[in-house]
Amino acid sequence: MSGDTGGRVGLGQPLRVPEFRALWGAELVSVAGDQFARVGLSVLVFGRTGSAAWAAATYALTFLPALVGGVLLGRLADRCPRRRVMLACDLVRAVLVALMALPGTPLPVLCALLVAVVLLAPLHTAALGALLPEVVPGAVFDAALTLRYVTGQVAQVGGFVLGGLLVAALSPSAALTLDAASFLVSALAVRLGVAERPVPAAAAPARPATWSVDAREALRTVLYDGRRRALVCAAWLVGCFVLPEALAVPYAQQLGLDTAAAGLLMAADPAGSVLGGWLFTRFVPHSVRRRSIGPLALAAALPLGLCGMQPGFGTTLGLWAISGAFATASLVQAQAEFVRATPGELRGRAIGVAAAGLIGAQGLAVLLGGVVAQVWGARAAVALCGALGIAVALVITDAHVRSRGLGDGPTCRAVVARAEG
Repeated sequence: MSGDTGGRVGLGQPLRVPEFRALWGAELVSVAGDQFARVGLSVLVFGRTGSAAWAAATYALTFLPALVGGVLLGRLADRCPRRRVMLACDLVRAVLVALMALPGTPLPVLCALLVAVVLLAPLHTAALGALLPEVVPGAVFDAALTLRYVTGQVAQVGGFVLGGLLVAALSPSAALTLDAASFLVSALAVRLGVAERPVPAAAAPARPATWSVDAREALRTVLYDGRRRALVCAAWLVGCFVLPEALAVPYAQQLGLDTAAAGLLMAADPAGSVLGGWLFTRFVPHSVRRRSIGPLALAAALPLGLCGMQPGFGTTLGLWAISGAFATASLVQAQAEFVRATPGELRGRAIGVAAAGLIGAQGLAVLLGGVVAQVWGARAAVALCGALGIAVALVITDAHVRSRGLGDGPTCRAVVARAEG
């Protein structure tokens, strides 16, 4: 790939590219604004209804529609100029969130607006992900993904903290207003800092396609190619490793500790992610990284499996941090290789499906892990997650080794051609 030197690239190198700085800054502002909205909506709905179930359902709506949006809308990132797609998504979401911030908006209308906002999120992600390899090609692309992931986690945590303070000091509507403003800032950064690029020639549709055809093509783009299938499964597996963070409170209680300990447990995975992402990108040669996705996923699962041996608090902190470090390295490299294995004209729909699946994997892991924790305890749930992760990582490693070297292959192109014909 052009510009791939195979050497080591620091996390600061992508920031030397002005277009990447614009994309990265726009995304950080938007991510922080989204956390403001999640806090504000939860407080707003609970205040109106007095129902924890309604508050939880509204919070779930900030994630679940993305499963549909990623599959149905991702192809638009291939059919239209990607910069324009990002601008349109930001501007439409700014208007929708501003309507949500209006005092007295009926709850059903609020939920409908929220679903529309979340449906657009994976389309924006698909357009950004498809555009990024053109902005930062080669080995710098891997560093750019790591930087986005690490700083995105920091923005999420900071957004939640600031969102809580903002809601407490002002109102939920103020948090929603700031979220609307964050989309406008994001749109402005993209408009001024990112160059317009044409639609990939092979992506132009010969005739209009139905939503069902689009959805089938999006899934086939990912699942009918052995190499892409192995890589996306590796990314989805890493999505399951969020379970310890979700079970930190009951895990601490099982250890006989207080909420302060739970907070440290919740911070262990993100802290490990930051350290692991930096070390992996900075010191591991690019040629080694491309061969290490499966072993990294295995290394992320092993520490969680060891939680079944009933380690103490300090050991658990270390195990969760190690898991987070390897999980981040595996996820970033799987994402990078997935993009490289996907032709440019198919990239938007493929990233849309991959992003939707990652969200689904996180939700399913937390749901099933919560059920297991309710029956057998949080420690057993985390250990079971690790054991399953080990088994799946071994399968993924074998599949990735067998598919390596196949390149993009004709399979996906042939399937798409049949669907359109």
